[in-house]
Amino acid sequence: MATHNTLGALGEMLAAAHLVANGYEILAQNYRYGKAEVDIIATKNKEIIFVEVKTRSSAAFGLPETAVSRRKQEFMLAAASNFMYEKDLEDTEIRFDIIGIVIDKKTQKTIDFSHLENAFFPNWLF
Repeated sequence: MATHNTLGALGEMLAAAHLVANGYEILAQNYRYGKAEVDIIATKNKEIIFVEVKTRSSAAFGLPETAVSRRKQEFMLAAASNFMYEKDLEDTEIRFDIIGIVIDKKTQKTIDFSHLENAFFPNWLF
């Protein structure tokens, strides 16, 4: 597995552990719909949360959570819409979060961890 894939998998594992420790229930991981993927789908307080996890080995080029492009958001929206339809949850409240993690490659220790709730809002919710 490529180094960036290993780093990404480690980040997703840390993000899932963080969510569970904070009272979230994981519904799905790496949910795919066409070309779209959502790293983690969780629930808490009767709300469905779609989470993008960004992991980097350095913040030299900016914090990882700032790297979620408009295109990635659109893919997440498509996957979220399909998931909600597939599970017959169209009337359930949803939100989109981003978890950004910086991990030291050598020690594999977390240098920075941030969980941005309601990181972006899809137009079709309004």
